[in-house]
Amino acid sequence: MKLRISLLFSLLLIYSVQMSLACTIIAVGKKASADGSVIVSHTDAGPDCRLHFVPGKTFKPGSMADVHFGMVDLGRPLGDYGKVLGEIPQVAQTNGYFQTAYPQMNEYQLAIGESTTSEREELKLDLNLCKQMMTVEQAQAFALQRCKTAEEALALITQLMEKYGFLPSCVGESESLVIADVNEIWVLEIFSVGNQWTPESGQPGCIWAAQRVGDDQALIIPNWSIIKQINLADKANYRASSNYMQVAIDSGWYNPASGLPFIWQEAYAPIPREWATSRFWLFYAGFAPHYANWPDRFTNSPWEGENQYTQYVEPLSLYPFSVKPEKKISVQDIIAFQRSTFTGTIYDKENASVWYYPNEAGELVKSPIATPFPTLEMRRVLNINKRRNVARARGEYGMITQLRGWLPNEVGGIYWFYVDNAYTSAYVPIYSGVTDVAECYKTYDPVAFQENSIRWNVDFVDNLLYLRWQDAVKTLHERRDPLEAGFFAEQSKVDSTAQELIKISPEKAKKYLTDLTIKRMEQTQKLFQDLRLELISKYTNNKQGI
Repeated sequence: MKLRISLLFSLLLIYSVQMSLACTIIAVGKKASADGSVIVSHTDAGPDCRLHFVPGKTFKPGSMADVHFGMVDLGRPLGDYGKVLGEIPQVAQTNGYFQTAYPQMNEYQLAIGESTTSEREELKLDLNLCKQMMTVEQAQAFALQRCKTAEEALALITQLMEKYGFLPSCVGESESLVIADVNEIWVLEIFSVGNQWTPESGQPGCIWAAQRVGDDQALIIPNWSIIKQINLADKANYRASSNYMQVAIDSGWYNPASGLPFIWQEAYAPIPREWATSRFWLFYAGFAPHYANWPDRFTNSPWEGENQYTQYVEPLSLYPFSVKPEKKISVQDIIAFQRSTFTGTIYDKENASVWYYPNEAGELVKSPIATPFPTLEMRRVLNINKRRNVARARGEYGMITQLRGWLPNEVGGIYWFYVDNAYTSAYVPIYSGVTDVAECYKTYDPVAFQENSIRWNVDFVDNLLYLRWQDAVKTLHERRDPLEAGFFAEQSKVDSTAQELIKISPEKAKKYLTDLTIKRMEQTQKLFQDLRLELISKYTNNKQGI
C-alpha cells in the first residue's frame, strides 16, 4: 500500500488532465433497445488502447491476487498492469474477460462502462497522504474475473471500495460505472472520503450509491453524477453505503432540518460545466424530444453559436436519471451518437463562421478544410471556441456491448470496439466467446509509428483528413461504411453458425468466432492502410494550390 511517491503522482496528474473529461457512457434497457438486448457503451477511455483477452485461470487455496495501480497507462508490456499496491484473497476460478485501459466485458455477458465524474474539492485525495488503494479499473477487473451477473459485480465492487478504500485514477475525481448483464443495468457512483480515512478506522473507504435502470429506460453519463434521490426502502432499485448521507451532513452540504429532500447529485457533485450539460442536452433532446421543454440549440447558422444570448445555462435538475426513449434505440443509433460532433447545433465547430469566405461571385462558401476537430493552433488562429464533441480527435478507444440473453453466452455478447477517434475509426464486433484478437489490436507505441498497429493506421487516416476535410471525409465514408454495414448484415448468419457449432462443441464455436473476429480485424486494418494511400494521392498538398 506504500505507493506514495512523487513520480507516481506526476504520472497520475498527467493522465488526469488528459482524460478526466473524456468518457461518455450510454446505457439502454432491454425493453428500450431495438432488438431486445441490454446495451452499454463507453467512449474515449484511458491511454492504453491495446485490446487483449485475459483467459480464466484456476488457483490453489490460499492464493492472493495483486492490487495494481496504473492499469490505464501505456509504457509497459501487454499484461503488465502497473505497480502493485497490495493484495486481496484470490478465488479458485476466474472468468475470461477483455482488457484495455479499463476492463470491459467477460465471457458471461457481464459488461461495465466507466465515466470519470467531478467531485467536491473537500473530498479529493493527496496521494502522498491517503491510504486508499482500490482503483475503479482494478475493481472492474476483479468483478469481471469473479462475477457473472450485474448484482454480483455491484456487491463485489462496493465491498472492495469500502474495505480497501477508493483510490481515483484521475487525481481528485470521482467515478461512475454502469454495470450490466443480459437482464438488468445498475449505475454505481463512487466519491472519495478524503485523506483521513484508514483501513483500520472501520469506516467505509468511499461514499457510494447505486440505482437500477428501468428495463424501458435509457441514459447518458457525460462525466457527471446522475443519481438524485435515494430510496433505500426500495432495495430492488437503490443501494448505498452507510455514510451516503452522513458525510454531506457533517460537511454542511445538507441539513436534514431544512425539510428539503436529500439529493445525492447536489450534495457531492460541484456546479455543472458545459462540457457535461451539452452532452446531456444532445442525448435527451435527441432520444426523448418531448420529455421536457429542452433548450432550443438546434441551428444551421454559422453565427448563432457565437451569440452570447443563446448561451444560457439550464439547471442540472432538468435532466433526469434516465428516460423512456421515444423510439427504440439500436447499436447503430449509439454509434451515430458516439460519432457526434454536434452537427446542426450551436456547438458545431465545423460550422463556425470563420470557415466561411466570399468566392469570386461574392457568395459565401465554406472552406474545404473546415473540420469539426480544429487543432489547438487552428482554434488560436481562427478564434474558435474550445468545445467538447462527443467524438474526440485525440481519442483512445471505445466500445458498445450488446448483451443478448436469448442466445448462448459464447455468441450472445457482442463487444463493438474501435480505436482512436470514433468519428474516423471503424467498429468491429467481438463476440463474448472469442479467446484472442488480432495482433494489430494488441500493438501500440505512442512514440513511434508501427505498421502493424490499428491505432496508428486510424490515426494516420485521421491526420490526412485535415488536408481537405470536407472532401476527404466523403472518401472515408465510401470505404469504411460498407465494411461496418457488412458486419451488421452478417450478424444473423454468424449467430446461427455459432449456435450450431455450440451443439457440437463449444470449443469449436469459440474457434469459429475467434478466427472470424481476427479476420475482420485484419480486414479493418487493411482498409485503413489502403485508405492512407488513397487520401494522400487524392488530397496531397501538391493539388491544394500552394
